[in-house]
Amino acid sequence: MSETKLAGNIQNIRPWQKDATFQALKWYSKGTNKHFLINAAPGSGKTICASLIAANLLEKNEIERVVVIAPRIEVVKQWSEEYKTVTGNNMLQIKGSDKDAAGYGMDVCSTWASIQGLLEGYQKLCQESKTLVICDEHHHAAIKAAWGTGAGGAFKSAKYVLILTGTPIRSDNQETTWLEFDSSGRINHPAEGTYNLLYGTAVDLGYCRPIEFHRYNGDFRVELEGETVAEISGKEGTKVSKDFNKIDAVQKALDYYTIACRVPYQSDGLTPEKKNSFQRSMLEVGVSKLEEIQNRAHNAGGLVIAPNIKVAEYMASLLEDITKEKPTLVHSNLDNADNLITAFKNSNKKWIVSVAMISEGVDIKRLRVLVYLPYAQTELAFRQAMGRVVRTLGDEDDSYATVVMPNHQIFEEYATRVEKEMSPAIISDIKSKKTKVCPTCQSECKISDQECSECGFEFPKRKEKYKECINDDCNALNTLSAEECTSCGNSFVQNYIISLESALRVGGISRGMDFTEEELRESEKIYDDVRTKMLQSGDEILIKAVKDWPPATISRIKKIINN
Repeated sequence: MSETKLAGNIQNIRPWQKDATFQALKWYSKGTNKHFLINAAPGSGKTICASLIAANLLEKNEIERVVVIAPRIEVVKQWSEEYKTVTGNNMLQIKGSDKDAAGYGMDVCSTWASIQGLLEGYQKLCQESKTLVICDEHHHAAIKAAWGTGAGGAFKSAKYVLILTGTPIRSDNQETTWLEFDSSGRINHPAEGTYNLLYGTAVDLGYCRPIEFHRYNGDFRVELEGETVAEISGKEGTKVSKDFNKIDAVQKALDYYTIACRVPYQSDGLTPEKKNSFQRSMLEVGVSKLEEIQNRAHNAGGLVIAPNIKVAEYMASLLEDITKEKPTLVHSNLDNADNLITAFKNSNKKWIVSVAMISEGVDIKRLRVLVYLPYAQTELAFRQAMGRVVRTLGDEDDSYATVVMPNHQIFEEYATRVEKEMSPAIISDIKSKKTKVCPTCQSECKISDQECSECGFEFPKRKEKYKECINDDCNALNTLSAEECTSCGNSFVQNYIISLESALRVGGISRGMDFTEEELRESEKIYDDVRTKMLQSGDEILIKAVKDWPPATISRIKKIINN
């Protein structure tokens, strides 16, 4: 095959996609190893590249069928659409309850969770047809977990396997199927069978947008009967008053990030605090950054990743209060969550609030701001979330991405590593744009211009957003950027006050069930591990159960089993 022309209905192939395609075709032609690995930054175009490889293998009659495995239903839909764009072939989306993967006579795609139910169908498909299996977000396929075992069994007879990842090392350091690892846990796949494209390189080449991080610090003061008993900061940690006789209990309970992820309440303990909260301040920064970015990317949107449904609903209400526009809210308890994501993707809405549903693979190119307050604190989750806001809108896109996150040591380390991947010139260029672009004629205009001097386009007037002074004797309105109240001089440098009673909770209620503090704490210790294993089981009943059960139920079930 000539190295100047590739099969596939796509123009303007990125050089890396072309290089990776030729390298994969050459690797497969040797016949010594059927697994090819593409480790490329989130947002760099792995889906297009993989579809291009498939198109060329199909043209050469090296394969007859293509199977795609992806992490979520929404991502499966995206694969079906982009695959048809590149290859011209339809791709059928199938579920775990569909036993006839081989009987359709066409290319198919499904989620990782469905592999166990489709095991026999996929085995039959690979045995009867020369098959290319494309595994997206391959870190899901841990050897010792159900999904990895299922994939290994289902696709044992596949002719070729194409492994795609942007975060190849799992947070638990488990090895993944089809890849070799060295003694230190690093992937040791043959160099000729591997194509690497790191985030910094992808930014330099214009495939991804550069990113900046805003570390937002919160200083919390814990009071008991009007007296300060503890001070908590992302920078300084927890300091407890020496005169307080419950120091050990407070130090164990008052973790900075735990406090940052809680919904704050007013003195009645029932009404959420909306005027002066850590989450509101983070969102105000995010709203301000999105408006800056919209000067150059007019349809840019923002994503909030929340730790749980309760906090997500709270942050959505804060966004509506700040922007006067109701954001899209998606979480696992909503039957139409995937449709809501699709609707947001194709709309002009500014904000979407999510709980672990837009963290990997979901392609919404216009997202540019991420307000990051997640449950998972792994680097894999951090990089996947970052990948949601760095996708480019095209060759003319010179916007940048922003992450607003708590000043949390773990996130600080991750962000520092990402920043080191970008060249100083790129970071400097992020903040150099002091103009806005006319959406009609693309002319550069002053930020203050109300209309374009070239074509007369009238820029939409942004409604000035205000924050209310938290001094009860004042309540004056100030711009979001104000550092102190213009009326009374009250400082807007936040020091969040919480009561000891609300910080040291005593049990709780979840979906109508009462739980003791001991049950809640035990659940917090084991929930993440139990949930991960149940989701990896491939059993649809267990997967549905873990989505429906309140997290605190886990410790109660454990106690029943032990008894």
